[in-house]
Amino acid sequence: MMPITTTRIPPAPCIAVDSCGSGPAVMFLHGIGGNRSNWHDQLTALGDRYHALAWDARGYGGSDDYEGPLAFGDFSADLLRVLDALGIERVHLCGLSMGGMIAQDFYRRHPQRVRSLVLADTRNPFQRFNNDEFLRQREAPLKAGKTPRDIAPGLAPTLASLAPSQAVLTRLIDSVAALHKESYLKTLRATTQVAEDPAFAGAAGFVELATIKVPTLVICGSEDRVTPPAMSEFIAAGVAGAELVMIAGAGHLSNIEQPTAFNRAMRNFLDRVEGGEPDRG
Repeated sequence: MMPITTTRIPPAPCIAVDSCGSGPAVMFLHGIGGNRSNWHDQLTALGDRYHALAWDARGYGGSDDYEGPLAFGDFSADLLRVLDALGIERVHLCGLSMGGMIAQDFYRRHPQRVRSLVLADTRNPFQRFNNDEFLRQREAPLKAGKTPRDIAPGLAPTLASLAPSQAVLTRLIDSVAALHKESYLKTLRATTQVAEDPAFAGAAGFVELATIKVPTLVICGSEDRVTPPAMSEFIAAGVAGAELVMIAGAGHLSNIEQPTAFNRAMRNFLDRVEGGEPDRG
């Protein structure tokens, strides 16, 4: 197995980044309940040809917590400084769930820095089908004094398929248990109420899909109950030339539950892009 190394990118809040291999850069962005270890199956699978990287967003994993509230655009600002620090001019950007929202926002702000997009188990519109209820369910137990480790066993099954293996459930429980409570609460509010952020005034989604002009792959687990397949179908229909891959038997964390299928879809896509497929537009 190829080695994974970890770097911390200053200034504060320092961002922890895992990397594997060399070649064109592929950056993986985790979801709201995740961390960089969620992507280790992808880093080692792609590291033979690509410089595969995965970060901990601010307030997650090995990255620093921070003072004050969170604006959703802070994630894109962090990503830009990480790419600059690592000398990466253009990147294949893969984001799952919240990570897919960050990827869309980063493309909106810095399209010249993106070589391609992989949007996995995510959504484009700000409005979820259950925004207020989602926020209430996630915040209430933590505000009542519970810890991420307390809520992990109940939350993890909602992120998986209808019949997950125990190994998958254990990995998802460990991921949720590792959350930084206060930073997670900030992220819940910022991602759920992004439409109220003045930086997104007049917008309905994280990016106007018709403006995406780089090769785009949309991936979704067929049993995703958090961002159901219809949300991925919406994205794929809105981006000219986008490819849609449904992964059978996977829930919201399709890269963890069905890594072989996820890696195959990513590898085929990236190899085609790097093989000479031009950007559109």
